[in-house]
Amino acid sequence: MSEAADNPMQSLSAMTVDNATAALEHGLAAIRAGHTVFDLRNVVSVDSAAVSVMLAWQRAAAAAGVALRLEHLPPSLRSLTKLYGVCSLVSPALADSPADLHHH
Repeated sequence: MSEAADNPMQSLSAMTVDNATAALEHGLAAIRAGHTVFDLRNVVSVDSAAVSVMLAWQRAAAAAGVALRLEHLPPSLRSLTKLYGVCSLVSPALADSPADLHHH
């Protein structure tokens, strides 16, 4: 099986307001095709639109009766999910990770 088959998101390098609709459609198509794991390691450019896209993917997966796992979120994307307080909604694995140890 090719890497592309394992990771329908490998071509996704940005999740910003400029491509949010395309990223959303890309993810929805992957969910319809039966993918339940999205590897987001190649996403390098994000803004607040990324959070909306990820939440919409999760809603679509839930509506389809599947659990969607988002993996390898880049730090910028993790920061946004924390900022908006949606870690557990976007990816339960993020909520399970230990809190940042930046207590000064």
